[in-house]
Amino acid sequence: MNNAPELSTRDVPPRAAWALEQAGVPPLLARLFASRGVKDPAELDEGLARLLSPDTLKGNAEAAVLLADAIEAGERICLVADYDCDGATACVVALRGLAMLGARPEQLGYVVPDRAIHGYGLTPAIVELALPQRPQVLMTVDNGIASIAGVAHAKALGLKVLVTDHHLPAIIDGVVQLPAADALVNPSQPGCAFESKNLAGVGVAFYVLLALRSELRRRGRFDGTTQPKLDGLLDLVALGTVADVVKLDANNRRLVAQGLKRMRAGRVQPGVAALFSAAGRDCSRANAFDLGFALGPRINAAGRLSDMTLGIECLLSDEPTRALELAKKLDAINRERREIEADMKEQAELKLAELLRQPLLQGQPPTALCLFEPEFHEGVVGIIASRLKDRIHRPTFVFARGADGQLKGSGRSIPGFHLRDALDLVSKRQPNLLKKFGGHAMAAGCTLVEDGFEAFDAALQEVAAEWLDAAALTRQLRTDGPLPPELHTPATVRELEAQVWGQAFEAPLFCDQVEVISQRIVGERHLKLRVRQAGVLRDAIWFGHIDPVPTSGRLAYRLSLDEYQGQQRVQLVVEALV
Repeated sequence: MNNAPELSTRDVPPRAAWALEQAGVPPLLARLFASRGVKDPAELDEGLARLLSPDTLKGNAEAAVLLADAIEAGERICLVADYDCDGATACVVALRGLAMLGARPEQLGYVVPDRAIHGYGLTPAIVELALPQRPQVLMTVDNGIASIAGVAHAKALGLKVLVTDHHLPAIIDGVVQLPAADALVNPSQPGCAFESKNLAGVGVAFYVLLALRSELRRRGRFDGTTQPKLDGLLDLVALGTVADVVKLDANNRRLVAQGLKRMRAGRVQPGVAALFSAAGRDCSRANAFDLGFALGPRINAAGRLSDMTLGIECLLSDEPTRALELAKKLDAINRERREIEADMKEQAELKLAELLRQPLLQGQPPTALCLFEPEFHEGVVGIIASRLKDRIHRPTFVFARGADGQLKGSGRSIPGFHLRDALDLVSKRQPNLLKKFGGHAMAAGCTLVEDGFEAFDAALQEVAAEWLDAAALTRQLRTDGPLPPELHTPATVRELEAQVWGQAFEAPLFCDQVEVISQRIVGERHLKLRVRQAGVLRDAIWFGHIDPVPTSGRLAYRLSLDEYQGQQRVQLVVEALV
């Protein structure tokens, strides 16, 4: 199977790059930012004053009034969280923020679904789970936009419901369906004028708190006193935003940049500091990579294999010793998750190899890939889908059998194939196949009837064949072109690491013609290279790659610092060699 990507170089609009340089942006960064769509130096202003106004977020004013009334009346507010890092951080941001804004401890509580037992969102069962806390208000975070039955159940019991979410609403027969909540805050809902549709669930929760503070200020709550500073929550907002892989538009970059700034200055929640310690990362040098690949997975592991309460309690703890104890438990669960993932990935690879041997495929992957193994752990299928998608560049769904006998699937997609819309079309063509589904363009989940795998596989293949052409099925790798030899320095690496990179604002990927001088396997799974670039010998490593490479070609790489015995050396981290 040939999965070599096509390399292309990003366009750099000269006028935009020149404007950025004139504003004092270093030439390399000016080139990188311009190629990612930055036209105005003001877009790089990371100040809090540049954040979009909470007033333009539809439903925010109503949410603020509902919460302000509840706080003043002494009503109990129960948060309904989600079992991923975004949901956990959103829950903690809301709990901490509500307390800062006057809610007493006895007014606040939360519930979080168990992935295997309850499924996703505010279901009637979750409403029942919350009832022992005797809430008057249910507030969802990072879920609820599609919870029509759950909201109706809560309302029938006399509860007030505030939905805060960022996912896409349900569409039935071409009509958007919204839950009948007392207030609904979601930038993706129809009629919302908020310019950034890319807020994570934790970002929406933060914006609700901003509106609540304004409402309380209007009511005179802070007369003669200093109003609470909510920016102390931005380390949590940054963590949830990066971990949820939402697009880092200008507003999200500001939220993340402010959070990272506080982390580097040591102004973090004890739980965040503990996670850095458990992950072996330096909080004073925090970057977006740490959040997405070190802290986020440790929080997510609790929701995948155990109970997300553990992750929430770690982030809620104000006692450093207790926070570190919980962070170490999360680290242990994450190690277990990696072991399960390795076993599942091996099984999935064998299934894929068997599939590719089918005569009709001739060694090439199908237009969309669907795999099912009854023994797979449903908390890890999304990771396996992501790994396979990256390898074969196809929309991929991986299924496990849930405790109720139904098939629980998680999917990851490629550009040009909107996964949630594809599921919607499958549900229309096969009305009794999908029990439920939801998600985004690039990631989605669904539940099938017990014997529905083969029908789903065929239906998804049909949609993929209609939507994807040869160009879409070829992996494209956009690079930033050559990096001048004089910029291969630790200072350049540190300058790049200080920026906020992520989804839709990708980290720099350079490309140069190289000659491969030597290659060897290290650590059983990685390829260590010595290459000559523009007459200079450089060290490179290709993580997770063990196949031999040609003696020359175009090398797509990122820069990193390799630290050994106190010495820092620039290392090339390989993405492709073609």
